[in-house]
Amino acid sequence: MKILVVEDEPKTLHAIRQGLEENSYEVDIAYDGLIAKQLAIRNSYALIITDVIMPGLNGFGLTRELREKGVQTPILLLTALGETEDKVHGFDAGADQYLVKPFQFVELLARVRSLTKRSTGALLTHQVLRFEDLELNLETKVVTRQGQAIDLTAREFTLLEYLMRNQGRVLSKVQLAENVWEIGFDTGTNFVEVYINYLRKKIDKRFDTKLIHTVFGMGYVLKKEA
Repeated sequence: MKILVVEDEPKTLHAIRQGLEENSYEVDIAYDGLIAKQLAIRNSYALIITDVIMPGLNGFGLTRELREKGVQTPILLLTALGETEDKVHGFDAGADQYLVKPFQFVELLARVRSLTKRSTGALLTHQVLRFEDLELNLETKVVTRQGQAIDLTAREFTLLEYLMRNQGRVLSKVQLAENVWEIGFDTGTNFVEVYINYLRKKIDKRFDTKLIHTVFGMGYVLKKEA
């Protein structure tokens, strides 16, 4: 299983590389985002771990450009920027997880195992979540409604998966932030609302029956329109 690690600080880079190799991962390294972009497009990786603050192309830019190129490899951002708005910025760019420096290697390893299992399909058999005419395939990452394929980003897919696993339940913004983004919800931000709107445009807009509903003052629910 091959991982790409992107970090411009040599000591940190080699410490991460050594730790991963000691846990049986194969590791490629890059010292900046531009080289990392070339490697990620050319090669197949189970995971990309990248610092945010780097010369040239930073981690946010690298993530965004890879997603625009169609690279769906899970991306874990490592950074000293720990504010909620920084995390939201990273998730908006297309990152899957965010780990704030300084961190213990055992914590990084836990994130790596989680993300590589998700990306390789380990621990999954053929699984399809269904609600009304909406289907979400956990193996192929394909979403369809009335047989029509719907193109979702990685974060939109995760949000829809959580809604479908909790169909009929009203989910608060706090629950969604903690379970989909794995961060605490800041009342001064509206990223949950923004992503719900993204999902509505793709899931509901072209169809007569609406499935994603707002319960004012409480949250959101996946249910059939009354």
